[in-house]
Amino acid sequence: MNYIVFDLEATCWNPLPKDAKQEVIEIGAVKINQFGEILDEFSSFVQPVINRTLSVYCRQLTHIEQNQVDKAQIFPKVIERWIDWIDEDSYLLLSWGSFDIKVLTKNCNYHRVPTDWLTNYADIKAQYPKVINIPQPTNLQRALAIEGFKFDGEQHRALSDAKNLAKIFVKYLGEWQY
Repeated sequence: MNYIVFDLEATCWNPLPKDAKQEVIEIGAVKINQFGEILDEFSSFVQPVINRTLSVYCRQLTHIEQNQVDKAQIFPKVIERWIDWIDEDSYLLLSWGSFDIKVLTKNCNYHRVPTDWLTNYADIKAQYPKVINIPQPTNLQRALAIEGFKFDGEQHRALSDAKNLAKIFVKYLGEWQY
């Protein structure tokens, strides 16, 4: 089995409009084998089609520029490439919190992309407090500090967040529940 540690960035606003449909604008993932070895990385921008223009808040938070998503492929094409990259019958998707899997599922539904490939999923953030015996979940940056890891890369960028989460996942490789 391979573990796919992933993170998404999505369109965002502050405040979030009531009827907003958040679209994936970046996918980052790290493929890890059963021994905790990083095998490969995946990174892609995604062109939004419902709200094509990124908000100022979104650009400032993610440091993703409008021209980067304008040049990207649309969601179904990027997901097709990502699924090809996963390339396994046996894999587990992992993220920090449920936001990523919820937005990914909603985007699959928006674009009529099948969701059966999303069923093997675990939320590392929900399990982390039990694994290290702390009272409640924390954010990824705090968890990295607890573990003595430095955040590498740029926060709120999908591949950087996925790579940093992978550090925590690999440290406790045999202790997660699937």
